[in-house]
Amino acid sequence: MRPETKCLHEGYKAGNGEPLALPIYQSTTFRYDTASEVAKLFDLTADGHMYSRISNPTVAAVEAKIAALEGGVGAVCTSSGQAASLTAVLNICSAGDHFISSSKIYGGTVNLFSVTLKRMGIDVTFVDPDASEEEIAKEFRPNTKLVFGESVANPAISVLDIEKFARLAHSHGVPLIVDNTFPTPILLRPFEYGADIVVHSTSKYMDGHAIQVGGVVVDSGNFDWKDYPCLTEPDESYHGLIYTEAFGKAAYITKLRVQLIRDFGVLSSANSAFLLDLGLQTLGVRMDRHCRNAEAMALALESHPNVESVNYPTLESNPYHEIAKKYLPNGASGVISFVIKGGRDAAARFMDNVRLANNVVHVADVRTCVLHPASETHRQLTDEQLVACGVSPGLIRLSVGIEHIDDIKEDILGALDRI
Repeated sequence: MRPETKCLHEGYKAGNGEPLALPIYQSTTFRYDTASEVAKLFDLTADGHMYSRISNPTVAAVEAKIAALEGGVGAVCTSSGQAASLTAVLNICSAGDHFISSSKIYGGTVNLFSVTLKRMGIDVTFVDPDASEEEIAKEFRPNTKLVFGESVANPAISVLDIEKFARLAHSHGVPLIVDNTFPTPILLRPFEYGADIVVHSTSKYMDGHAIQVGGVVVDSGNFDWKDYPCLTEPDESYHGLIYTEAFGKAAYITKLRVQLIRDFGVLSSANSAFLLDLGLQTLGVRMDRHCRNAEAMALALESHPNVESVNYPTLESNPYHEIAKKYLPNGASGVISFVIKGGRDAAARFMDNVRLANNVVHVADVRTCVLHPASETHRQLTDEQLVACGVSPGLIRLSVGIEHIDDIKEDILGALDRI
């Protein structure tokens, strides 16, 4: 099946006389007839659900759908995108370990890596993703356990050269983890370019309607974990079970569920998974509309006299134009950033003039959303501090929705006219 068809038909298949829609298994626990059946679940020698902190039938169906969309051997839905990034790293890193990350990633992930994980004894080195392979290779250490990057970065809207990062990671015997939130598997499937693990904030395009926070970790099943004792040596919490021997290609994702999800309790709820599935069913249709609207909006902004610059990968003027043609031939999602002439004050007036677009700290929604970091999320910073962290005082982040493009243009261009 093509991805658009998988959005509707993977994960859950109704049997004869069963509900066509995915059922919500709103239960914390599951009943068994014998002690031996429950024992097999705890020994990981039988499939099944025992407690919804670890797995749930509704959640499992959505996990199977996302795994099929990305082309992986398995997936685990989490309570947030941050939980997905956290567990993806902690599954193979512990105190004393090190990993490498692209510097162009979501700010919340930067804090997670550089502050919270540092307190846990895990060190990170941030690298310029556009640097040469030779420069990045210098940052690897004997205790480096993984490489992390975002396929399309939030909010930089830069495009990661996945094949380059996969080569670097694999040449040093470590996996590449890619956050694929903005493109979704409709526009890009990182496993096809050498990535080993994919994470998403499902709160964005996968959900698409701003109704529930969530995340997911997907395992390609392609990486050889022979140099990772946490996967190749006995786990004392499961009677000495060895993940690579018991689960083969699914060793990583199985360990993540039965060890980290078990202990942290950050699994998605059944109701959240049901709502996510509704979003996934229309993902193919929505992503096409988001991309076409964003491309038209980017072109219109580029020619507006009150706009200093526009950042969107499909524009010929964009530094990522060529690499976007390789990785994102069908579109680069609906998120654009542009800089308004006149700086912070002019951009604030623009924000006051929009009517259709929603002023929210969210992106990747069916409705068009705008944000002015200098007067909102980053308002504590001076203009000089903003520039130092890569945010222009006049920068606007625009998440183009699926409304009629003429209505979006009238609102955004009209607000620019009224500055």
